[in-house]
Amino acid sequence: MKNTDNTTFVDLIRTDNDPETLPFSRINVSSEIGTLRRLLIHSPDRGLGKVVPSKAQDWLFEDIVHLDMMRRDEYDYYVKILLYFLDPDKVRGKIADIGPDSDRSFFKPDHADYFKSDKVIDIQCLLSDILGNETIRTQLIAAICGIERTSYQTQQQLRQYEPNELAKIMISGSLPDLTMLFSPLPNFIFTRDIGIVINDHILLNKPAKLARTREALLAQYIFFNHPLFVDYQDKILEIPDNEHAFLLPEADMNRDVTRTTLEGGDVMMIGKRHLIVGVSERTTLYAAQQVMRLVFAKNVVDKVTVLQIPKKRDYMHIDTVFTQVKRNIWVLLGSLARTGDEAKKRDVIHFFAPKDVSEDLKIMQFRKGQEQKPFEFENLEDLLIDISTNDLGATDPVQFIYSGNNEFPFGAREQWTDSCNLLALKDGVVVGYDRNEKTADAFRAAGFEVIGAAKLLARFERGESSPETIENTFIMLPSAELSRARGGSHCMSLPLFREEV
Repeated sequence: MKNTDNTTFVDLIRTDNDPETLPFSRINVSSEIGTLRRLLIHSPDRGLGKVVPSKAQDWLFEDIVHLDMMRRDEYDYYVKILLYFLDPDKVRGKIADIGPDSDRSFFKPDHADYFKSDKVIDIQCLLSDILGNETIRTQLIAAICGIERTSYQTQQQLRQYEPNELAKIMISGSLPDLTMLFSPLPNFIFTRDIGIVINDHILLNKPAKLARTREALLAQYIFFNHPLFVDYQDKILEIPDNEHAFLLPEADMNRDVTRTTLEGGDVMMIGKRHLIVGVSERTTLYAAQQVMRLVFAKNVVDKVTVLQIPKKRDYMHIDTVFTQVKRNIWVLLGSLARTGDEAKKRDVIHFFAPKDVSEDLKIMQFRKGQEQKPFEFENLEDLLIDISTNDLGATDPVQFIYSGNNEFPFGAREQWTDSCNLLALKDGVVVGYDRNEKTADAFRAAGFEVIGAAKLLARFERGESSPETIENTFIMLPSAELSRARGGSHCMSLPLFREEV
């Protein structure tokens, strides 16, 4: 298992001649539930351990996390589950020797036993690869030092580091001796937000918060310069800023009708020709309009649904209020849904609220060539039923699993800890957090097996089950620390390739 050579990620995927594996550079995502074959992740780095209470909210964290516990006891299981489903030869028969109870673990690319998969790809590996190019290295150091307003001496200092260490510095903001040069990027574990694959195109995003500016820059350099994406250079989409925004008074520049901010949690490739774009706390209406214009002009999709949710921190993105579980099954937050009405009547907070939050929900669907004649959906369930039936061809009745089993106060409590933010590994098999117990009960009631990640891995190791045969399963990750970061398994993934539904 030990990687003692200097093989780069590029070398690895170019020498993988197994006919059963994916061709080099193949990228395509046309649904949320097609069998996942390749994705980008970023395992927790040393920058997460630098978040302090006084800066936590500026860096978009509600709490500080225990880094070693997050890595060793929680995220490590996420990686192992991903590998068992996407690249099983890397882990099969080795689980007992790798992980919390041993000295070997898979969570960071610089570890001697790092798995080096071309299916489960840490974005830090891609950054290290491109930093081997002297021109890119010089440009990126200058760009980051400009953003962070560092001294000229700091620029010269960074040039002395080899690519692997420089990549860690650029992400974590700290030197090998842990001296901090600039702020960390604790949100980089949420790779979904930096970009999204729409069929065979890649949409690069524009984060709303200053704390994520460096993430967007790193993503831009990676997607435009890494050989993995060389065949897609003319298919990378960047949404433009308002061309007159710089002429506006500063107060007006922050209005939704002029700002261009977009994050991947608000974009879902829901069907082969259907894209959903959320308008939320982090994504503006102007950005949604620009995305629609781009994808229609490029003939990437025929249909775009713009979904406006309340601009509240506890919702943040549309993938915090619903995600897809199966062709005909969705998990969602009842307070924003039609069927949530009965639960709201039992919710004492509802009687004191100035208005129902679902009143802020607006759903408009646009078709290419008929943009002036949008269709409006009255509620979230109607939209999701339409997607399951008309986009995905579901023949079974469409079902909904509600956060916290739609019980007060668990619907809101568990949505806050990402009960609706699930990653589908394939149709009907999803990954979520173990702390959302009422939501797990709702999955059981819907006929799903609910199983902890460690128990499932042990089952795989004994040959009692396999990723190929498993069906209708909710896989629970340990989540005491991961949930503090305010993002679930859907946020922690950027799918690059899914099989078609």
